[in-house]
Amino acid sequence: MSAVKVIAGDEDFTTEMSQAADKLVVVDFMASWCGPCKRIAPFFDELSNKFSRVVFLKVDVEVCTSIAAQYSVTAMPTFIIFKTGVELARLQGAEPQALEAKVVEFATLEGEVAGVCPVEGMMEINYYRGIINLQGSECLNQDDDHPYTECLTTGSGYLASDCDEQLIISLSFCQPVKIHSLEFKAPLDCGPKTVRIFQNHPRTLDFDTAEGGVSTQDLILSPDQLGGQVVGLKFVKFQQVQNIQIFVKDNQKGEEITRLDYLSIIGSLNDSTNMKDFKRLSGKVGEGET
Repeated sequence: MSAVKVIAGDEDFTTEMSQAADKLVVVDFMASWCGPCKRIAPFFDELSNKFSRVVFLKVDVEVCTSIAAQYSVTAMPTFIIFKTGVELARLQGAEPQALEAKVVEFATLEGEVAGVCPVEGMMEINYYRGIINLQGSECLNQDDDHPYTECLTTGSGYLASDCDEQLIISLSFCQPVKIHSLEFKAPLDCGPKTVRIFQNHPRTLDFDTAEGGVSTQDLILSPDQLGGQVVGLKFVKFQQVQNIQIFVKDNQKGEEITRLDYLSIIGSLNDSTNMKDFKRLSGKVGEGET
């Protein structure tokens, strides 16, 4: 069930904003005829369930014409983030990763992400696009229509292998992190089974090295663990991780294609990291990306 409040009119919007008090408010300015608005709507619903301390509102610009004019909304969808009635940020377009990153950025600064991570005292690192260096990351043998970036968010996309069942997901971090555990969501037939984890290699491994080399840890995933169950790692071995490489050797039922709907990297930053720096780091996301 979605926690998004659909605004019935201009006065309703004013009331909801007043009742939100000092909570963070994310508003989706949309139109019923807008195709991109319809595509991102399920993702917006997911975000509303994930961030229980944040208020999510949906405003139809043709219903709330005065409010749309007040905030100079001319393109749909437009997402505006407010705090005590003050606009903090806005994004235009149906881009799930950018929207999620921005919500997480401000929710973190306001201390409103408590309870999001399934492991107490940790964070889901892949929420923070300023921590994962996408320019230095890649995935070998991915289907071009279903790249690895699709499994780093909880949207409708997914990662799929191309020529056979194997994958190498190589993630680089903008600063060293500590990795406590992983979380996998995938179909029971073609989800990952044998997974080998490597860290701090100067370049992406090839498949022969990934299969025969010395890993930091090996996992054999059961079907039950593909439903989002937290899979613990040997935390003491993952204290200064600059990059992590996840080699998926095979899948559950020997299917030709492996699919991964969601991969969560659960851990923490170094103790010296200032959480308030996230705004600056997040601002670098996407620079030079194609």
